[in-house]
Amino acid sequence: MARWQHELKQLLILMGPILITQLAQAGYGFVDTIMAGQVSPLDLAAVAIGSGLWLPVFLLISGTVMATTPLVAAAYGAGRHPEVAHIVHQSLWVGLICGLIGMILLRLTPMAFDLLAVPAHLQAPTRLYLQGIAWGMPPVAIFCALRYYSEALGQTRPVMIISVLGVLLNIPVNHVFIHGKFGLPAMGGAGCGWATAVVMFALMLVLLSWVMYAKPYERFRILQERPRPEWPRIRHIFALGLPIGIAIFFEVSVFSLVALLVSPLGEQVVAAHQVSMSVTSLLFMVPLSLAISMTIRTGQAFGRHDWPAIRQVRQTGLMLATGMACLSAMLIVSFRDDITVVYSTDPAVRQLAAGLLLYAAAYQVFDALQVGAAGCLRGIQDTRSPMVLTLIAYWVIAMPVGYSLGMTRLWTDAPLGAHGFWTGLVVGLGTACLLLNWQLAKRLRQLEKRWS
Repeated sequence: MARWQHELKQLLILMGPILITQLAQAGYGFVDTIMAGQVSPLDLAAVAIGSGLWLPVFLLISGTVMATTPLVAAAYGAGRHPEVAHIVHQSLWVGLICGLIGMILLRLTPMAFDLLAVPAHLQAPTRLYLQGIAWGMPPVAIFCALRYYSEALGQTRPVMIISVLGVLLNIPVNHVFIHGKFGLPAMGGAGCGWATAVVMFALMLVLLSWVMYAKPYERFRILQERPRPEWPRIRHIFALGLPIGIAIFFEVSVFSLVALLVSPLGEQVVAAHQVSMSVTSLLFMVPLSLAISMTIRTGQAFGRHDWPAIRQVRQTGLMLATGMACLSAMLIVSFRDDITVVYSTDPAVRQLAAGLLLYAAAYQVFDALQVGAAGCLRGIQDTRSPMVLTLIAYWVIAMPVGYSLGMTRLWTDAPLGAHGFWTGLVVGLGTACLLLNWQLAKRLRQLEKRWS
């Protein structure tokens, strides 16, 4: 078997379970939306607002703890097995710290409801929702640390199975809190927040038990003794992880801001933008899962100073990303009208959304290549440059270009509205693709010189 074929096989083996895990994470929001919507529109709105507030906090936490992946992968790839346990122990401390900070932030968020223009009649249920989900931040942060530890060893299936079971568990637990079973008060849609916290705690316990006692993890002996905080290593994890979390926040916040900026253009424009965002967010799970797999494979090769293996991961991974992105783009172009029917019955919304999906098709390759390059960079423990480069691409280029095209007459006779903003997103993602791949090529040349 040729080296690229072997690498392709390894990436696909890792990617499949990671993709299902990512989809399972998205499934929590889907289940909450469906079940809250069955109670009342007010409950659905409260869950939507609450989700918009806690998800950025979760992404920042999970991104920070994601530093566990390249660190564990490097130690494992180099055969430094005793070091793996030390890294995991300190990652758990980082997760606990981040989780407690996240919990405090969410408990305090209702104080800013008036500043955030949350309607008065939605403040009480949204507050109750956030009070519940806040308790889930410490366990989900610890779960993420354990997840990234398991995945860095190539053990991706256990996390997949536990995550899928978590989505299934979320349904009956939601029912208990929404309708007030077993002596609990009926909370309505706000109960989804409390239910999610319970499920997060349960998943943490299950995964913790698995990685402590399952055979593939025996040699690493994590938590066999009381882990003490080692502040130099904790600072190192934060130094690697915070840029990952901030980079993810930069990307997510741009798309969220576009939704706010197009709101004066009318409900139909906002709805069309949301339809297009929903489709592209779902498709993005594929290159994101591949990028996580590339981080694992690159990290293991980085640990053993195997430059040819890193180069092979980069070449094979980016070729696979390009092929998948081209397929996604063709599917979007071919079925965009059919896709919009699933989301809306309004002909005007469907027509505009179908047009916006063409922009999504245009940036599929850019998006796949930029997230793949970022995955490789994280594998070689370069997390600061992706943070800086994504800041430039999204906030210095994409947002000004999008706003000037969408809301002003600077470039065109009339503002382009949502089309202008999506043009800005295409330009921004194209810029991110070029900058991140340029940085990756430069870093690999440096590694080749250092190790040769």
